[in-house]
Amino acid sequence: MSRKCTLTGKRRNVKMKVSHSHIRTKSVQNPNIQSKRLWFEEGNRFVRVRLSARALRTVSKKGLSAWLRDNGKTIKDIT
Repeated sequence: MSRKCTLTGKRRNVKMKVSHSHIRTKSVQNPNIQSKRLWFEEGNRFVRVRLSARALRTVSKKGLSAWLRDNGKTIKDIT
């Protein structure tokens, strides 16, 4: 499975490491992906999602239903 946040769509970032002699080599920054069970109030059940730590903070603040409503997504989009 790819390292992608199902809620926000965050993916890896390709960066360039630059040495002291200015030799540039490609490197990768992966998002902090966590697998969590979140309570979905409208469906009255738990939902298992893979989301970034940043998205987890937002969902815990707003709630999963409110986050989905604000971003125009449904529960089927993230499962």
